[in-house]
Amino acid sequence: MSSKLTLQSTVKFHTGREMPRLGFGSGGLKDEVGVEAVAYAMKTGYLMVDTAQMYGNEEEVGQGIAQSGIPRNGLFICTKWQPPVEGSDARPTPEQVRDEARQSVARLDKSRFDKEYLDLMIIHHPRPDPEGRANHWKGLAMAQKEGWIKDIGVSNFNIKHLEALPEPLPAVNQIELHPWCQQREVVDYCNSKGIVLQAFCPLVRIRKDKFEDPVVVKIAEKHNKGVAHVLLRWSLQKGFVPIPKASSPARIDANKDLYDFELDEQDMKELDGLDQGAAGRVSGIDPAHLPD
Repeated sequence: MSSKLTLQSTVKFHTGREMPRLGFGSGGLKDEVGVEAVAYAMKTGYLMVDTAQMYGNEEEVGQGIAQSGIPRNGLFICTKWQPPVEGSDARPTPEQVRDEARQSVARLDKSRFDKEYLDLMIIHHPRPDPEGRANHWKGLAMAQKEGWIKDIGVSNFNIKHLEALPEPLPAVNQIELHPWCQQREVVDYCNSKGIVLQAFCPLVRIRKDKFEDPVVVKIAEKHNKGVAHVLLRWSLQKGFVPIPKASSPARIDANKDLYDFELDEQDMKELDGLDQGAAGRVSGIDPAHLPD
């Protein structure tokens, strides 16, 4: 299966819709740099872009998508709804969540071709508690029923969070995934339920200690590829949907140069052996200490 992967490969949701197997991450890409990066990525073959209300760049991402000239129905646009910050007393109702989600659609979809919509909206974090999560989920479910968000999902949710959600079943769980932070229990649970796993931080934020790990360096040299290629190919072959971020055209191009080699069984075994659990994370989200 893995040897047949291409930049056009998709994964099917349990809802029947499909999502590209490689996305373009936009966290931190703002102003004209962000617009140009998104436009370049879309023009050169990326079919999915991922952003979030928290990134403060939905306008720029929308402008980049419009500048790319790619027809709206040829792209997959994903964003994340931002729950109230930790410690906040705010408890948005499902209707408020839906209305805030609608603002993201206006910022992102500049297509002018068809009815505005987003392909996927995700709850960015399981804050604050079970009741709050249920309300947030009901708000996105309302938007989905109204038709202007096609699929809905979650991010940074563990098994307990997923089990407690009201219907419908999330299409996606976006979590930190790379060889040093594999979150195997959540991955196994999601796989058993047909929930697609999006991998954020698939390039471990280019951390020097990770990029110079002898195991990864050896495998990269074996395939005459870069460490980033190995990490992204590992993610693809695990069945994840990595969403690497880049701003320069050279890096954007390099991050999709993944389809002329394949990691063999020994490569995958050695990379799997790097797992440090939650301790191996590089993001500020600690999967071992999330809200109850």
